[in-house]
Amino acid sequence: MPESPIRKLVPFAEAAKKRGANVLHLNIGQPDIKTPQIALDAVKNNTIDVLAYSRTEGSEVYRTKLAAYYAANDIQVSADDIIVTTGGSEALSFVMGSIADAGDEIIIPEPFYANYNGFAKGAGVSVVPVVSRIEDNFALPPIEEFEQLITANTKAILICNPGNPTGYLYSVEEIKALAKIAKKHNLFLIADEVYREFTYDGVEHYSILQEEGLEEHAIVIDSVSKRYSMCGARIGCLVSKNKELIKTAIKFAQARLSPPTYAQIASEAALETPQSYFDDVKTEYVSRRNLLIDELEKIEGVRVAKPQGAFYCIAELPITDADDFAQWLLEDFRVNNETVMVAPAAGFYATSGLGKNQIRIAYVLEKESLKRAVNILKEALKSYIG
Repeated sequence: MPESPIRKLVPFAEAAKKRGANVLHLNIGQPDIKTPQIALDAVKNNTIDVLAYSRTEGSEVYRTKLAAYYAANDIQVSADDIIVTTGGSEALSFVMGSIADAGDEIIIPEPFYANYNGFAKGAGVSVVPVVSRIEDNFALPPIEEFEQLITANTKAILICNPGNPTGYLYSVEEIKALAKIAKKHNLFLIADEVYREFTYDGVEHYSILQEEGLEEHAIVIDSVSKRYSMCGARIGCLVSKNKELIKTAIKFAQARLSPPTYAQIASEAALETPQSYFDDVKTEYVSRRNLLIDELEKIEGVRVAKPQGAFYCIAELPITDADDFAQWLLEDFRVNNETVMVAPAAGFYATSGLGKNQIRIAYVLEKESLKRAVNILKEALKSYIG
């Protein structure tokens, strides 16, 4: 089971804090945006007498309201097409177990969310990477490169849209190209769409579930974690119109009994969050993104891809080992007794040797802290390279 590039440096960060340093966390996608009060109040003011199991597939009321949420986003599904899970992570694990046997393959554009490696390892599935490049802003690789990788063991293509760790937002044309190849080779197309609301520069998100003729192939992974700044709720879902897929995934869901009751109550209430909340959040993230990219581009030797979604970017540094640099930052470097924690990007690749000079930055800090963090990176690079 691979280590998490996001969390493996936590002991060094905790040691730095115990020595009195302030650590600015750029390593993890934990938003600092306030959770909608309506969700917090739904739990706080609840009068449950017995905290019972929920249904294996999740509360019918919640799934029905989720279907209405998707309809408002031009995605037509029913409550029966949805299984509520313990976070998007569990949904991904269920899907991999449902569509593939040991030794089967899933093609994933890299860099990708690091835990896909762990979910695949747990299911005995092989990740077959297709490389997207910082020079292309991490756009979808040419479809010909996907086709060259398809074998008798290939079961699916998996994307994250918008992307973690790149922040790349796939275009309608790119989604249609993937849909075409999925249908041609009878593959599943899995889309991790947990950052759906976070799209910038006037570009809209296009879901694979909006694509006609993909009903038997499309599987969406979703979560409340980022949308409502509710990472600790651990509520996600998988959505598909493929009845056999849902029937199989339910068996995995039965094995873990049910998703958490209070968290479903909070998530159901969160669906009533007004649009103004998301408008304000998007405005804030665009402002943070612009500041971050502008400041990073001022650092000599740094190259950065500009994201159009989510709240991450990949930065390429003038170093050879980002793992060593990230640990050194926590152990040995300070500016006014502050340092930063970043996620080395090699762990977001499946191809050995790629991403060694890259880091993922999550711009989930308010702008003043973000500016200090980039300044620390700038001064740290001078010292580290020297």
